[in-house]
Amino acid sequence: MTAVTQDGAAASRPAPPHDDAPRKDAPHTEAPLNRGMITLSIMLATLMQTLDSTIANVALPHMQGTLSASQDEITWVLTSYIVAAAIATPLTGWLADRYGVKKLLGVAIAGFTLASALCGFSETLGEIVLSRLLQGIFGASLVPLSQSILLDINPRERQGQAMAVWGMGVMVGPVLGPTLGGWLTDSYNWRWVFFINVPIGAFALFGVSTFLPAREPLRESRFDLFGFATLALAIGALQAMLDRGEQLDWFGSLEIRIEALLAVLAFAFFIVHTASSGPTTFFRYQLLKDRNFATGTFFIFVIGAVLYATRALLPPMLQNLMGYPVATTGLVTAPSGAGTMIAMLIAGRMLKHVDARVMLLFGFVVSAYALWQMMQYTIVLSASDIVWPGVVQGFGLGFVFVPLSALTFSTLTPQLRADGTATYSLMRNIGSSIGISIVQTFVTRGTQVAHSDLAANITPFNPAVQPMLEAGSRYDLAVLNQSITQQATMIAYLNDFKMMFVATLLVIPLLVFIRPSSHAAGAAEANHAAMD
Repeated sequence: MTAVTQDGAAASRPAPPHDDAPRKDAPHTEAPLNRGMITLSIMLATLMQTLDSTIANVALPHMQGTLSASQDEITWVLTSYIVAAAIATPLTGWLADRYGVKKLLGVAIAGFTLASALCGFSETLGEIVLSRLLQGIFGASLVPLSQSILLDINPRERQGQAMAVWGMGVMVGPVLGPTLGGWLTDSYNWRWVFFINVPIGAFALFGVSTFLPAREPLRESRFDLFGFATLALAIGALQAMLDRGEQLDWFGSLEIRIEALLAVLAFAFFIVHTASSGPTTFFRYQLLKDRNFATGTFFIFVIGAVLYATRALLPPMLQNLMGYPVATTGLVTAPSGAGTMIAMLIAGRMLKHVDARVMLLFGFVVSAYALWQMMQYTIVLSASDIVWPGVVQGFGLGFVFVPLSALTFSTLTPQLRADGTATYSLMRNIGSSIGISIVQTFVTRGTQVAHSDLAANITPFNPAVQPMLEAGSRYDLAVLNQSITQQATMIAYLNDFKMMFVATLLVIPLLVFIRPSSHAAGAAEANHAAMD
């Protein structure tokens, strides 16, 4: 029996019993795998999708003028993409098993690229919202499929490095998005924020079509329409509630109360349906029987809620509170992505020699230290005060993301990988949406509380204020109120950083529930042996 070497050549050596042995779920091809081109192609598709989650944010004011949209209406450009992607993500596993990974990935890349071009050509708000909906639907499967493919084409001892490569596309894309989007908008036009995807998508589609081997579909069962409909309704209502809650004062709004009720009822119906319908349901409940997968999915939800929220806090803090231009904001926040990339490359190599749980502990401690540094921020910050905590946090996040991804899927059978990666991506996205909504709400309300507390000291009996009040200068009072508002907003941001610091520390004890690397490898071997 021959085995494929690292450079794709065949070597006459005994194949490892579980990594390279033929499996019914593995790609059937006589030609050696060109892992390099497959990895490059699917990572381009992944980077294209993750960039689009943030690249359009900085271009919204320019779109607003071109499309004659109001402040609330232009946010539909972001909301439509997020909601569509969230609803379509759970479909990935079923579609991959029903039609094959290669066919689904090709359709997803082609559809996403075409939708990107349509976004760039849009002349009305309705056209761009519809195009963004299509982007979200086609792009939803790109991230989970890329993770599943990298796990499939790499033997177990190389899966840590594969997850490092995959993680760079997933984690760095949202960080670089605002910087790239700001440069394209300032240098060319907001339409190039979308046109940039066309050549990238074309190259990724060519690579996937040429080098990715086809795999026989695994599932012939009927589609569970009720299960998908209830889950999609729950996710869509939850995302809409999270996206619009801050604008509408949360449960003070009838719309938010209706969306919350829909989310709860739809999810309750989904749970009852899944529990009572046996193996034919849309969601494969076997995933929850795997302890590593269940624990890892919870961790990625927490990471999305805690660590991703920091990325959402810094840009508005720098722009609105400290007056940073968009381009400068991108430059001082982008280095955190460099820290993540470096850490992922190191973590991918260390994973073969160091217990993954130790690496996770290190990553969480480093991330907590970065949040502690952010708790020391003041209203006057230099560029280095912003860059270095971001780099440190990015470094810690890289040491969390790679071992967590490897451990989460180490004991999962290959037949469940497409469903597992879709669920993993969905939980990360929902966690980030919840986290971002919470911290933004706390900033708004924290600012009001801190402003009230500080303004309580502005009385005629305060010696520092007394001359200003006696002079009766409205300009001086306006300047004083602006200064109080600025200080109150800074206090609210610091309280958010403190909340995330405490939450990160509270997550660390949960590492005991993750199975050690050696046990995970043994369980994986048992699973593969049973399947072979």
